[in-house]
Amino acid sequence: MTTEEPTDEEVVETASAAAEGVVLDRYKQSELTDLDVTVTFEDGVLDVDVYVNPPEDADPDAEDVAEAAALAAQDAVDELFE
Repeated sequence: MTTEEPTDEEVVETASAAAEGVVLDRYKQSELTDLDVTVTFEDGVLDVDVYVNPPEDADPDAEDVAEAAALAAQDAVDELFE
């Protein structure tokens, strides 16, 4: 039985969706001043950068949310390759 590897585009889309999902689960989109998720997948290396700019009094902490989003992106990509 042969299983095809996901394309680079599928990897990037999966990672982006997972990261954005985590951020939007923690904050309302209307609260965010800025949300930027940058994903690259080259030569088998996944790079995820998440920038979140919520209101100053927002809870939870933006750095924690960005880290959780990046981890979720990695987990989603790992599942693609299983």
